[in-house]
Amino acid sequence: RGAVSNGFPALEAATLQALQQAIDASFQAFSQRHGAAIEAAFSPLQGLLLGAEQALLAMPWPLLLALVAALAWAASRRWGLALGSAATLALLGLFGLWDDTLKTLAMVLVATVLAVAIGLPLGVAMARVPRLQRALNPLLDLMQTLPSFVYLIPAVMLLGIGRVPGLLAVVVYALPPMVRLTSLGLREVDADVLEAADAFGATPWQKLWGVQLPLALPTLMAGINQAIMMALAMVVVAAMIGVQGLGQPVLKAINNQYLAMGLFNGLAIVALAVLFDRIAQAWGWRLQRHRRPRDGIGHG
Repeated sequence: RGAVSNGFPALEAATLQALQQAIDASFQAFSQRHGAAIEAAFSPLQGLLLGAEQALLAMPWPLLLALVAALAWAASRRWGLALGSAATLALLGLFGLWDDTLKTLAMVLVATVLAVAIGLPLGVAMARVPRLQRALNPLLDLMQTLPSFVYLIPAVMLLGIGRVPGLLAVVVYALPPMVRLTSLGLREVDADVLEAADAFGATPWQKLWGVQLPLALPTLMAGINQAIMMALAMVVVAAMIGVQGLGQPVLKAINNQYLAMGLFNGLAIVALAVLFDRIAQAWGWRLQRHRRPRDGIGHG
């Protein structure tokens, strides 16, 4: 009989150990056989991330502050948000967090772009094919509920320690909300509007780009916001495998019980999250106002 815990029968310890060893051995064999090819396939991501980091670090700080302010103003047409965004970055620099902030900014930007590039078409496909949605929902549930530390294990076994496995872990963690909210936004478009588009003779492609995506923009921007927040939440965890940025000082503060260091870097992550959130929301509402479905869609 198996071991008993509080009256419930369990598998023998030897059986559980054999199962765990079989899983570990299988993944290790896969890693040894295909690890080099997988690493070569993902090597462009390292160049992309390093390029983003170097571009931000090489940019003069007045220019970067001006670009952030211009981006916020273009999104909202509000000087308060523009000046507040620039002031937030400037404040982080005054506390000695400039380089780490820019490295984290590069990681989040690259991870968000990848999450959107993968999640948007996947969400569109899920909205169009109910069978695909039923098949992918359990996988998305697993990706959202699996502890974030677990993502690091296969990434490290396949790609080692460094930026690329950290970036992949961040993308996987940030992907589910983008996929889910894209599918939700498209499915919530009013059926009467879609029928009107069909009456005008719109093709499926015209209906998607001219009607569904513009009407779903608030939900899509919520998906992007959630992807950004998930990426920022994963920054500290990814620091455990060599991802540079604000996460590494937080880990150092935890290990050495440095309250001030952990507080400053933690608040810096919060500041970046608020900054991204406000600008993304402003862009979403602005795009929605400028991309309403037009009459005569089928004649374009």
